[in-house]
Amino acid sequence: MTKLKSTYLALIFGFLYLPMAVLVLFSFNSSKYGLRWESYTLEWYRSLATDETLVWAAFNTLLVATLAASLACVVGTLGAIGIFRYRFKGRAVLQGLLSVTLMSPDIVMAVSLLVLFIALHVKLGFLTLLLSHTTFCLPFVTMTVLSRLEGFDPHLIEAAEDLGADEWQAMRQVVLPLAMPAILAGWLLSFTISLDDVVVSFFVTGPEFEVLPLKIYSMVRLGVKPEVNALASLMFAVSLLVVSSAQCLLQRK
Repeated sequence: MTKLKSTYLALIFGFLYLPMAVLVLFSFNSSKYGLRWESYTLEWYRSLATDETLVWAAFNTLLVATLAASLACVVGTLGAIGIFRYRFKGRAVLQGLLSVTLMSPDIVMAVSLLVLFIALHVKLGFLTLLLSHTTFCLPFVTMTVLSRLEGFDPHLIEAAEDLGADEWQAMRQVVLPLAMPAILAGWLLSFTISLDDVVVSFFVTGPEFEVLPLKIYSMVRLGVKPEVNALASLMFAVSLLVVSSAQCLLQRK
């Protein structure tokens, strides 16, 4: 039975990660069309650095991901602290709405945001993309921080207040240090989600502001070139590094 479970687990992980391994392997293939292995090369990675449109798309992607993760981190952390510390009407409803947003399909959120921006006569571009990414990153930060806050002893806050700390001092010296690993993990998760998003970005960005996932999508529509393999491999490496860091932070005691 143990061997059967191990085989089943290996098949699942193989199905998930074998295509990515093939992608990374062929990003070092010197063959122009990537259909057969010829020899090892770094030519496709060097060509990415000299492609001005890809460099600007990468810069736009990192800019939006950084700003969206930071905004979502601030608002989400404040929201998590408010839900944890205070009892108010609609608290359970608010948590439920966060869960619904967390589990909603990307296409539903993308169309909803597009309709909202059109109704408000907001021009599609950097601002709409930033607001949209902040919106769908917000529940991840809030739920991550909230789960961390619910895991420590609330009597620590009461002890701080008994020792003369006011509300702000208790938050700054007790709650925030204890929640900091979850806050950083929420930022890293939000950064990764924003970095890899295609569906929402496709609907809410304009033609004047191009991001890397949409650039890759447009390149793949014309055929899978070696540069696409190299670019996708770099994005996978960045995502893997960020997610691994977030998991390490969440496991800190």
